[in-house]
Amino acid sequence: MASTPSCVESVGNKVDESIVSIFLKLGRFCSYRPKTTIALALTIAVACAGGIAKLTTENRPDKLWVPQNTEAEKEQDAFLSYFPPTSRFENVIASGNPDGSNVVSKERLVEAMEMHGAIESGKSIYEGKEYTLTDLCTPAGGTCASYDPTDAICNCLVVSVLKMWNYDLSTLQADEDILATLNNYGTKEDLEGVLGGAEFDSDDQLVSAEAISISYFLEDRAEVENGNLADPISEQWEQDVFLATVQKKDDYPSLSLAYLSSRSFSDEFGGEITGDLIYVNVSYLVALIFLGATLGSKFCCGRGSRWAMALSTLVMIALATVAGFGVASLAGLLYGPVHSVLPFVLLGIGVDDAFVIANAFDREREGIPRESETEEGLVKRGSRALARAGASITVTSLTDLVAFAISSTSALPALASFCAFASINIFFLWALAATFFTSTMVIDEKRQRDNRRDILCCFKRKRSNVDDDTGAEEGWLSSYFRKYHAPKILSTPGKIVVSVGFAALFGFGLYGAINLPVEDSERNFIPADSYIETYSETADEYFPSNGVSLFLVFEGSQNMYKNRESLAQLSDRVSGKSQEPPYIAEPNSDSTYRNMMSGLHDYLDANGSDAIGGAALGADGWPVSYSDFETTVQAYVDPRGPGSRYVSDLSLDGSDEIQSYRVKLEYIRLTKTFRGETIDDSSKQIESMDATREMVDSWTDLQPAFPYSEKFISIEGFKIIGTELYRNVGLAIACVGLIVFLTIGNIIAAAIITVNVAFCIIEILGFMFALGIVIDSVSVINIVLAVGLSIDYSAHVGHCFMTKGGSDKNERATESLADMGASVLNGALSTFLAVAVLLFSTSYVFKTLATQFALTVGLGVLHGLVLLPVVLSLIGPKPFASAEPPKGVDASVVPEKMENKALAVTERAETLSAHPGASAETSANKESGDTSQPDVGYDEFKEFCSTPGADVEDEVPVEPKNADEV
Repeated sequence: MASTPSCVESVGNKVDESIVSIFLKLGRFCSYRPKTTIALALTIAVACAGGIAKLTTENRPDKLWVPQNTEAEKEQDAFLSYFPPTSRFENVIASGNPDGSNVVSKERLVEAMEMHGAIESGKSIYEGKEYTLTDLCTPAGGTCASYDPTDAICNCLVVSVLKMWNYDLSTLQADEDILATLNNYGTKEDLEGVLGGAEFDSDDQLVSAEAISISYFLEDRAEVENGNLADPISEQWEQDVFLATVQKKDDYPSLSLAYLSSRSFSDEFGGEITGDLIYVNVSYLVALIFLGATLGSKFCCGRGSRWAMALSTLVMIALATVAGFGVASLAGLLYGPVHSVLPFVLLGIGVDDAFVIANAFDREREGIPRESETEEGLVKRGSRALARAGASITVTSLTDLVAFAISSTSALPALASFCAFASINIFFLWALAATFFTSTMVIDEKRQRDNRRDILCCFKRKRSNVDDDTGAEEGWLSSYFRKYHAPKILSTPGKIVVSVGFAALFGFGLYGAINLPVEDSERNFIPADSYIETYSETADEYFPSNGVSLFLVFEGSQNMYKNRESLAQLSDRVSGKSQEPPYIAEPNSDSTYRNMMSGLHDYLDANGSDAIGGAALGADGWPVSYSDFETTVQAYVDPRGPGSRYVSDLSLDGSDEIQSYRVKLEYIRLTKTFRGETIDDSSKQIESMDATREMVDSWTDLQPAFPYSEKFISIEGFKIIGTELYRNVGLAIACVGLIVFLTIGNIIAAAIITVNVAFCIIEILGFMFALGIVIDSVSVINIVLAVGLSIDYSAHVGHCFMTKGGSDKNERATESLADMGASVLNGALSTFLAVAVLLFSTSYVFKTLATQFALTVGLGVLHGLVLLPVVLSLIGPKPFASAEPPKGVDASVVPEKMENKALAVTERAETLSAHPGASAETSANKESGDTSQPDVGYDEFKEFCSTPGADVEDEVPVEPKNADEV
């Protein structure tokens, strides 16, 4: 007799028996009524898919990649309450052609003015109405050197040196001294803000320049539609006029143009994704071909091929996808751009499950030729196959589901929603694999038994000698694992090489994981051949000091008056901060410093208040009362007043009372060179945001005030995304360990599998570092996916090891590889081939997805089929009590088999329960002496099978009833 099992072993045995019992029942139902099961599965899936009508899309970055209720979000809400969005930005940088030419020559300025004239006069049509620049621009006064209120363009916010000629071509052509006119534009710093590569003489007079910047601002009319901010009128003008003009480069031969529009990013990124959708379709075709070629024993559509099952697999994945999306939509989960990669995740998991179930069907043939297999025999085989495979796919599916469910608690809305979607979809995939796919397998097995062709199942084939099979034959891949792979890695030298090799690999991964940076990868989304990339490079070259805008908002007009002198001298407080946090550019030009209070103070000093209300001024040069101050300020910033350029910096309430005003500053360009490329420096951006807040908080005499920048929303994401990544991955792996323990019931096996997965993830992070992939909104999603996918490769093998009997761990590991290795490898290869197609994509999203998937599949397979068997052969736990006996050993003399026949007991019990009245007939038969029917009930049968020396297979077989009577 075998030794008494420990507490842990007893738990494992109970868990194994329970799972096997459940899947035996399910397998019997699916095998008896495959068409009914398929119909039920389709009905439920389609019903759930109806929820897609409630799908809520969201594409705004601040709603996807920014933790909600953060300080940045509160600052944005407060800022927008005072200063609603007013402008869309269009910019063209014109440099000399050839490079290095002086762009402020009359010839080139004339071409620039002609280009501006085409933009100003161009018309777009939206819903039957014409629009021009002056119809759509942000209104502002004083944008011409000689302000003429009757000239429409002078009432538009346009920033360029062309204003020195009032944007009039004839005035420019008549100018005899271009440089003298330009030197009246403002200070040296003002000119450097609009001229790139400017050179000055010793008196700070402009001599030449290499580039000129022209910026147009359109009034923002955007509204939220289906999760997108849309401004169709302005977008139409941008396409028909601005972009159409600047893209006619041949019309301006002496200029090289680089340009950017507010719609540019969505156009280029969206167009790239749309163009690469062909790769998505090809990837599914590749998966179908691989499935069809490997699921069956024949490639062509003969009896042994399984092309129909390959289609069934893709249908199963499609049903799981639409059903999951429907339920998630009904739950109110948002759908963002990253959710488009979910089908690839389901493809990887679903194909893996299909191979495991198909392999189980093949291995349960028990030496019976197909033609000799009865209906009842096929039902039993289907039951045993799902009992064999069901436990394995449950372990992997449950761990995947929990891993994603844990990450659905992320503070990043996009990541949380994505993982919630994934969890729901994986549940449906597991349910459909156990029901829909199993039922289609039964139908396909009947098709093969009847010698019908694959796909063209209405046609029978001529019988040949090749069809004389005698049951399951081990495939060439399983033979490879048994005869070559396992002996090599499980030999003593092999174990040493594997241990040393993976130790080195882990060290490499750990180094990379520690040094993997969080970066602002916004530029990576720009296609390499896009005009946006050209614009970014041109801006970096000619305007390297221009950075992100920063606003300081001071609330309350009473406070403005009280602190008027300090506010006017605010430049003193923000000077000298360009080379250290908060990295604010020196306030020495209009582009880097715009302060209404400074402008008003200088105006009053120079001109008094007669032209702006005539308020009495005190000794300090300011109006003597608050009411006079408020009147003076509003008159000064009036669109026709001397301070009209500050009109957008003052916020009034419904009663025209001053609520707040803002000071515009600018950060220096916070970039760095990373592996030969210029990228935004997220670390400095975080430092700049935090230091800016600390600086404003320290101005206790100027409160209440707060800083705001559009970039703060993204920076808040940078601050948390690295922490979120490691937190979610850590929690997911920990929960995976717990789930593996609960489903396998053995703490040693669970620990080995969990550590194996953890090592795999660390190595993936290491390779990301080596390949230059940073932590960003795309890679963080893929890392969470990697946890789910890498579990499958280890859990299948680990669970299979527990089902292999015997005391020789090397033999058990070998049998595990021979049994499950082919399924795992085929599933991994199908996933890899599908995503490998995406490596040809030019989209950053798809290329990163393909690269990280390839790493996940490659390292996951290495860990599952190389490292894990070696570790299990060294420290693996004892098998389940119901484990299969070692090869070549008679089951009747194996103590474990004699003491616990959970699989056989449960199946025989289900056979009895599948025939109504079997128990009653047993009692009646005893009294009448009829022994043609079994004379044991369920409890007696269990007791009999637990008796030493009893063999379940010696029992009287149950006569199967017609399937329709069951």
